[in-house]
Amino acid sequence: MNDNDRWILSFYRHSEISGAQFFARLAKSLPAGPIQFDLTKHFADESQHAWYWSRAINDMGMEPLKMTFAYQDHYLEAAGMPTNVMEILALTQVFERRIIAQYARHARVRDIHPAVRATLELIMEDEKWHIQWVGDALKQMEEKFGAERVKNTYERYRKADEEVYGRLIAEHDERVGHILDKQNYAF
Repeated sequence: MNDNDRWILSFYRHSEISGAQFFARLAKSLPAGPIQFDLTKHFADESQHAWYWSRAINDMGMEPLKMTFAYQDHYLEAAGMPTNVMEILALTQVFERRIIAQYARHARVRDIHPAVRATLELIMEDEKWHIQWVGDALKQMEEKFGAERVKNTYERYRKADEEVYGRLIAEHDERVGHILDKQNYAF
């Protein structure tokens, strides 16, 4: 483990904490029903993921760094504030897909610490369910909002995600470069 690895794992942890807090507030504000039910599980998972990262960092004999921003923090600037639950879920779907792709990429890094690999694999199982339930909810919302509007909203957030991810990678290349280096992958 080096300082860059510690930074990345702390960043993951902080982003999971931010997600848990956001979904907890949202679940608290929604009326009872299927979306609130699934959001409650979702925020519990996000909270658990933060603890998994805390445990992995601790198992490597380190403590997490205090982070001042999360990946999600950059979305509002890039795509604007979501105005309804459908937009929140479209953004969530984009974000969850980004996360599982990032975690899968990280899991393929050569010489990855066993605690990091185990944590990535554990979290990715939950992320699959997150993508599934949000996708199902968005499909059901097509009746209210129209399939085209749901699709366009998703696409707007997907483009924003590309911008956010690109900026984050450029800004923190020295921290994450080894994860993006194809020569460093174990296939």
